[in-house]
Amino acid sequence: MRIIFMGSPDFSVTALDALLAAGHEIIAVYAQPPRPAGRGKKLRPGPVHQRAADLGLLVRTPLNFKNDVDIQAFSALNADIAVVVAYGLILPQAILDAPKMGCLNIHASLLPRWRGAAPIHRAIMAGDVETGICIMQMEAGLDTGPVLMREKTAIFDTDTTGVLHDRLAEIGGRLVVKTLQNLNALKPEPQPETGMTYARKIDKSEARVDWQQNAVEISRHLRGLSPFPGAWCEISGERVKLLNCEIATGSGKAGEVLDDRITIACGQGALRLTRLQRAGKGPMDAEQFLRGFAVNKGDILA
Repeated sequence: MRIIFMGSPDFSVTALDALLAAGHEIIAVYAQPPRPAGRGKKLRPGPVHQRAADLGLLVRTPLNFKNDVDIQAFSALNADIAVVVAYGLILPQAILDAPKMGCLNIHASLLPRWRGAAPIHRAIMAGDVETGICIMQMEAGLDTGPVLMREKTAIFDTDTTGVLHDRLAEIGGRLVVKTLQNLNALKPEPQPETGMTYARKIDKSEARVDWQQNAVEISRHLRGLSPFPGAWCEISGERVKLLNCEIATGSGKAGEVLDDRITIACGQGALRLTRLQRAGKGPMDAEQFLRGFAVNKGDILA
């Protein structure tokens, strides 16, 4: 098929590669414009933009589709279908209607569960036991379109958002190829009216750990925010990101260090911190972290 691909972050790159490997013709790639990045704040293309440029594909980066010129340029591509994966822009009806067979979206949840911007983070933080990928026909509403195909995956107690992100990206790439292979035979399934939840964008204000919560809640919080933006607390007055943990035994005052392995008492139960990151440093396993930073039994984390 002649496909317009629309995506921006790492999650979308896997689907782009899968479509190309399946033999489809990517006639254009739409991505978010380059953003300032690094110490010099130089404009840097996003992952999809960079991948498409490396492959020699036509790349377009409109700020939005409020300009008739951009809509006309999109329509003039005469695409069979558009595949949209975490693109980051609301698409007007004129764009949705332009490809002959409309637009498909790869969404990282089991719709109608977790419509919106951060479905992977929110699923872990809420304690969901499963999630998945839906291939959806796009319409004007936010993730409201009928579903063509879906595939489930378990959420394990050890999963971080980073780990689950990569697993879902692989499923999404494979499933969209399968959807296109069987498109004429698939019957769109309208989403149920009940069971909808909204995965609001992650705000950095959510990231501070509240040790008064129970260990299970804090574990979900840490893993759901790992690796970005990273849950954090203060250890000896220094802000430290907490990137992974495991449920442990022990009790004490909330936030109290219980041993020399960074086991921390929670409001109920305890957690052992297994991966941490100091400001200006890379992520470290707990053993490596402790070689350069003292965390003593009886300390209270804030």
